Amino acid sequence: MDFVDSGLYRDITDYAHDTPAWVQHTAEIGTEAGLLVFVALFVAGWWRARHSGTRAFAIAVLAPLATAVAYVCSEVLKSGVTQERPCRAVAGAAPSLAECPPHGDWSFPSNHATIAGASALALVLVRRALVWLTAPLALLMAFSRVFVGVHYPHDVAAGLLLGTVVAFTVVRLGTRPAVRLAEAMRASSAPTARWLTGPGPETVARAVPPYATHRRR
Repeated sequence: MDFVDSGLYRDITDYAHDTPAWVQHTAEIGTEAGLLVFVALFVAGWWRARHSGTRAFAIAVLAPLATAVAYVCSEVLKSGVTQERPCRAVAGAAPSLAECPPHGDWSFPSNHATIAGASALALVLVRRALVWLTAPLALLMAFSRVFVGVHYPHDVAAGLLLGTVVAFTVVRLGTRPAVRLAEAMRASSAPTARWLTGPGPETVARAVPPYATHRRR
């Protein structure tokens, strides 16, 4: 397939070669580091949700699952499109900063961008305030894949879109059964199940002031 953004790909990769060495090295490791940040946020979201309501806990557990489903969808689509990597297909482009994946590791859509988009959206569904962290991180991760020369711009754009749509759909469809499962686990007598789901929202009993009770003499 001949895509019209080969020129934009050349412009970005040419610019990448003009940046300082530390910027290039940061971009090379940035995508993988970003994935680790998302994993840490998933764990933190689950841990925090152990003390939240059942619905909030269910969404926090569904977030990494939704991301995994988005990745599988990306792989299926990638196998159907079989688009060659730009670092191998675009004539006259600057050499990629990252090692060009082997033939058969197709380009469209970007798995990294799909995971980034799905993770960002799923975490926002867990806690809306995270949008200020997850959205810029996902965009930066997606751009870095073009910057290092292993994806076209349309690869990462499609990946971000695919990830967000799949994550939203999985969370939307899975919340109700996940809530029922979480309720059953919190009511279980198994210590492991109760530890995984947490105690739920803490109920603070109102203490009766000692002076409120009067003894009759």
